[in-house]
Amino acid sequence: MITKEEKAKVIEDFQVHEGDTGSTEVQIAILTKRILQLTDHLRINKHDESSRRGLLKMVGRRRRLLAYLRRKDYQKFVAVAEKLNLRQQK
Repeated sequence: MITKEEKAKVIEDFQVHEGDTGSTEVQIAILTKRILQLTDHLRINKHDESSRRGLLKMVGRRRRLLAYLRRKDYQKFVAVAEKLNLRQQK
């Protein structure tokens, strides 16, 4: 799980305006943080199928959010993908 402090830091880094906690950019950043933590967990616990399913659901949700952001505002998409070190789909 992501701690309150880590989540607050991610929100602060990606918020569009003061008090923003639900914009697409913030949601993608939080999901990315959770995905990275869960990936590390699964490297250690290879047989944890329940967590693997949760990871796949999170990756799918992030993929859909990235596709939405790409359609709506390509410049923001590029900025978020670059800041999070994500590979860009062509």
